[in-house]
Amino acid sequence: MADYVLARKSRNIASQAVHVFLNILLGLMSVLVTVFSASPVLGIVLVLISKWRMFAVRRRYLWLNIKSNLVDLIVGLSVVLLSYYAGSSLMPVHFLLMGIYIIWLLVIKPMSHENATLVQSLIAVFLGISATTIMTASSDAIWATVLAFLVGYAASRHVLAQTNSKDYTLTTLVCGLVFAEVAWLCHAWAIVYTFGSTGIRVPQVAILLTIFAFVYNYARQAMVRYQEDFRFKHILGPVVFGVVLAGIIVIWFSNPIFNI
Repeated sequence: MADYVLARKSRNIASQAVHVFLNILLGLMSVLVTVFSASPVLGIVLVLISKWRMFAVRRRYLWLNIKSNLVDLIVGLSVVLLSYYAGSSLMPVHFLLMGIYIIWLLVIKPMSHENATLVQSLIAVFLGISATTIMTASSDAIWATVLAFLVGYAASRHVLAQTNSKDYTLTTLVCGLVFAEVAWLCHAWAIVYTFGSTGIRVPQVAILLTIFAFVYNYARQAMVRYQEDFRFKHILGPVVFGVVLAGIIVIWFSNPIFNI
């Protein structure tokens, strides 16, 4: 019996080690193959292969499975696309993206408590909108609008699905529409903050929608917690903070020198 337990523990340790190794390899290779091939195709293929379980279900469950994995897909695909648009020579931004993706795969993604789902959603919003803005900067606004809607829908659904909300379809659609509207308005003046020769580019709209997502989810949680006793004072602090921070960014950090 003792030998069986020891063997079982050894297998668990070995499987965990393999799991960690494969995730680190995915984080490294998804960026490296994108940079060295000067194409996002191989990186995207790697991300999709890593999600093979999402497709290994009966056809009637496929769409539900895809929706459940949207946040993870958005993060992975955004890392690949941001790596591609950063250039075909290794730069500090590529190592930053590798680190972010590895931390996502090993630490952030496995967490399941309510605060963790909010963090996961905010990361998906920031990376997803960043990739969308940079990718569609020279395209028609419809693409930025559609992709932003998808990011907003996925982020909202991810939080609400984890809290076992009975009906969140309308809420997720409203969140997606807000994202789409903001992305459409910002498309004509896409402000992107750059950081020297690091290759790091942060779109202003990604910061604004991340702030909105945080305030939106905080307000939703407060409404659920207080229900009929809900008062605006319960969310006053985060709302004021979000509005002031967004105002500062829009008014004082919208210099055309950052415009792409």
